[in-house]
Amino acid sequence: ITFSDGKDYVVKYFQTGFEKTLPNEWVAYCLARYLGLPIPYAQLVEIPQEFSSQVPELAQMSQTNFQFASLYVPNCIDGHQASHVSNIINHQSLASIILFDYWLCNGDRTRKNILLHEENLNSYHLWAIDHAEVFGSYNWLLPDLGRLPVRILKSATHQIMALFIEDEKQFTEQLELIQTMPILLIEEIVALIPDDWGVSMEEKKGMVTTLLSRRKNILPKLMQKFILNIYRPLHQNQG
Repeated sequence: ITFSDGKDYVVKYFQTGFEKTLPNEWVAYCLARYLGLPIPYAQLVEIPQEFSSQVPELAQMSQTNFQFASLYVPNCIDGHQASHVSNIINHQSLASIILFDYWLCNGDRTRKNILLHEENLNSYHLWAIDHAEVFGSYNWLLPDLGRLPVRILKSATHQIMALFIEDEKQFTEQLELIQTMPILLIEEIVALIPDDWGVSMEEKKGMVTTLLSRRKNILPKLMQKFILNIYRPLHQNQG
């Protein structure tokens, strides 16, 4: 959708059956921005009912006051469409994307959920997109937050990214950044989820508790597992 600022945005509407998609996207976006991840600029937007009613697909959506809009990044391909990637220009961000996915339990970092913008021949800038399934699901319930998996995620995309991470110290540096993120900021991000997206106060508290618990108790262990089982074997094979 082209907005009043003249720019194109990918907009996600609130949908029944996918109730946590927009809260997930909002929280993930704000945390990712703080951490400096390569994620397209996004914002909460109000779209007039008159506009939505003119588009059959949109008219069927639940009409909440706010939708989630992410800036459209032109001239990109996804990971499936890239036949050969010889270089990722912003390789210094890759460890942070992987740790971010483990922190928020994003099991959906598939090749379609990265964008690659070719800067030079076979040399790309990577963007991370689509965080609808953080916290394990696009329709999680409060009890689910206490049962999030603690294991290596099956992600060929993580393996591709790991190949371009030059020093495993980047993982520990990013872990420290995640662990020192102010608790009040995390609470504020979650508190700003619009009321009509239907996230209860108990669920918001659960999101904060999960984020704090995972970054302290679980993320360090998962990071070590990833380094030992994925990162080092890949680089040993390269060598």
